[in-house]
Amino acid sequence: MRNEQDQNPNKIRLGISVGDINGIGLEVIMKTFSDSRILDLCTPVVYASSKFAMAYQKAMDMKNFSFNFVRPNAKLMPKKANLISCWTEDVELNLGQEKPEGGSYALRSLTAAVEALKKGEVDALVTAPINKHNIQSEEFKFPGHTEFLAKEFEGGEALMFMVADSLRVGVVTGHIPIADVASTISDEKITHKIEQIYSSLKQDFNIRNPKIAVLGLNPHSGDKGVIGKEDEEVIRPAVKKAFDSGKLVYGPYSADGFFASDTYKQFDAVLAMYHDQGLIPFKTLSFNKGVNFTAGLSVVRTSPDHGTAYDLAGKNEAQESSFREAVYAACNLYKNRLEYSQLNENPLAVSPQSSKKWHSKSK
Repeated sequence: MRNEQDQNPNKIRLGISVGDINGIGLEVIMKTFSDSRILDLCTPVVYASSKFAMAYQKAMDMKNFSFNFVRPNAKLMPKKANLISCWTEDVELNLGQEKPEGGSYALRSLTAAVEALKKGEVDALVTAPINKHNIQSEEFKFPGHTEFLAKEFEGGEALMFMVADSLRVGVVTGHIPIADVASTISDEKITHKIEQIYSSLKQDFNIRNPKIAVLGLNPHSGDKGVIGKEDEEVIRPAVKKAFDSGKLVYGPYSADGFFASDTYKQFDAVLAMYHDQGLIPFKTLSFNKGVNFTAGLSVVRTSPDHGTAYDLAGKNEAQESSFREAVYAACNLYKNRLEYSQLNENPLAVSPQSSKKWHSKSK
């Protein structure tokens, strides 16, 4: 429910999961919302525990910040970072350590935020980093947030889309072993990812006629079949099919020189064949300001481009810049998608609950 005293009823309600409770998630959340200016853009709703948050804050000696602890379904305070407790039991603080409870309570926070998003109680989701090992359980058998959210929101195979200003990188294969990459790549999979990038660039980034580059798989894009056949037999035909359909899609480009030569600046997005091929140059060029956006879902979800950073946890040294960018991105993406939905009367461009709520408040 929106606070009746809020002077901006259209301000986005941002659901936030805290990630691994012994990592830097709560630290970057608190540091981000210590700057009151960001509260002009959104009303944060953090899903955690009031007891644990206070213990975390005390351990970090962060005296200039406070949450507004609020009960579920109660009014939110628009000029504060709100926190809804999704567990009440005492949990030991072990900052910087990988512990089983770090994963179990990360999942508790994530599922609470996802349920709130499904119910329309928040408009978009920002997730702090999880540990992909200790979160594994009967309820979470996924290699990461992207795959979990694709199942929760029935989005099929979602797109991991790394974004930072005008640099946007998607991947054909995400969290899979390198040994499985070549056999996983297919014409159909590349075509699907191109379609996802193309649609996202239009509805999420307001780019009317996107230009997309596709990277090759093998060194030098296979050197016309000398170094592997996939580039000529799978990737190039998929690129040609997309181009022939009217999309500005080009490639395959040799991955080693593509970023070094600044060729990427000529395109609105880049499609890499596998995780590290795309994320290594992306993080090199934009670390601490990059955002992981899950494209292809009916909802908006972003996250920072870093992990739990156990080595920094508890030292009050973590940089909040990437998490802050994830907050900005979630707000902008939600608004862009809603605008696209209104202009094109596309009910799938934004979650039904959020669209209905926003429209009723805008009358």
